[in-house]
Amino acid sequence: MDEQYKHTVRSVMDDPAGEMAPPEKTAQTPLERTKKLALEYLKRPHSEKELRDKLAQKGCARDDIDTVAALCVDYGFLNDEEYAGMIVRHYAGQGYGPGRIRTELNRRGVAKELWDEALGELGQQDATIDRLLAARLRGKDPRDRREREKAAAALFRRGYSWDDIRAAMRRYGADDEE
Repeated sequence: MDEQYKHTVRSVMDDPAGEMAPPEKTAQTPLERTKKLALEYLKRPHSEKELRDKLAQKGCARDDIDTVAALCVDYGFLNDEEYAGMIVRHYAGQGYGPGRIRTELNRRGVAKELWDEALGELGQQDATIDRLLAARLRGKDPRDRREREKAAAALFRRGYSWDDIRAAMRRYGADDEE
C-alpha cells in the first residue's frame, strides 16, 4: 500500500514527518501508585481506616499507606471528625436512631472518641420516632399487643432505645401497661 496509509491521525498530528519515536511510559513508583489509588478512592468521603484498608487490599506497602494517609489528613482530604458528622446526619435523616448510627460509625472505622460529639448533633428525636411509630401502626389497633410488639421491634432495629420506644408508645396512646 501507499506510505500515507500506515499512520494514524494521531501520529500524523503529533509527528507529521514520522521522525519521532513513540513516547515511553515512565515507571510509577509504589508510592506514586498508592497516591493515585488514594485519590481515586477519595472521590467520595471515607474514614482513614477505610482508606487504609482499601489501599492494603490493593497490595500497597504499609509504609506507603502510612505516608499517603498522613498526607491526606494534612491536606484535608481525610477528616474523620467531619466524616462522623456526615454519617450521623445521613442516617438520622433516614430515620435511624443512635444505636444503629453507632453501629454504622463502628463499621466504617471512625474512632469512638469522635462518636459522642457527632451524635450530639442528633438532638431530641421524639418527632422522628413518633412519625415512624404512627406510620408503623397506621390502620392498626394500637391496643393490640401483637401490633405494639411488632412496632416496638421495628423501632428497636432502627436503633432506638427501649426507653425512647416506651415513651413514644405512651405519646401515641398505645401504652403497653394493661
